[in-house]
Amino acid sequence: MLTLFSLLTALPAVLALHLLEPQLVLPAFSALLFVEAAFAAIAARLIHSADRPDDITLWDLAGGFTLIGCAAAMFGEPDQAALFLTEQGSSQPASSP
Repeated sequence: MLTLFSLLTALPAVLALHLLEPQLVLPAFSALLFVEAAFAAIAARLIHSADRPDDITLWDLAGGFTLIGCAAAMFGEPDQAALFLTEQGSSQPASSP
């Protein structure tokens, strides 16, 4: 499970570095980590496993994703996040009447 979440984090992050402008990478990475934290929390809620203190659980992964997502959001500037959301909204084709 840890390998799956690692791949789901690393692949989009590498793609974001190559496809997005440098100032948009941190807001995009932050949003990605919050989405992954939500998926990990939902999976942890649905999958009940025996809790042993020496194992890493899905709750631990959700907390780690949230912590790193908050750090990425803090290092990014607010105007960068607004620019990221503006670009995402304008990339959709306009519908004709």
